[in-house]
Amino acid sequence: MATETRGEAAAKDEGKGKPARKRTSPVLFVRQVIAELRKVIWPTRRELITYTTVSLVFVLIMVGIVSGLDWVLQKGVFWVFG
Repeated sequence: MATETRGEAAAKDEGKGKPARKRTSPVLFVRQVIAELRKVIWPTRRELITYTTVSLVFVLIMVGIVSGLDWVLQKGVFWVFG
């Protein structure tokens, strides 16, 4: 794939001061992207719902923590300077 072509080009230009870069064609790039996407293990619907739920719960907990700290610091500042 792309790393293989880069490795071959780098090996050929090792002795030179400035290595020449080879650009891949857009068609080759799209083929490589499609090949990589075929390797992806896509989550099932159940896994996707689980991951989304866990993420939303985590975000809500973090919002609660940050809001609570903000409220406590606000009360502390108003107590000191108020």
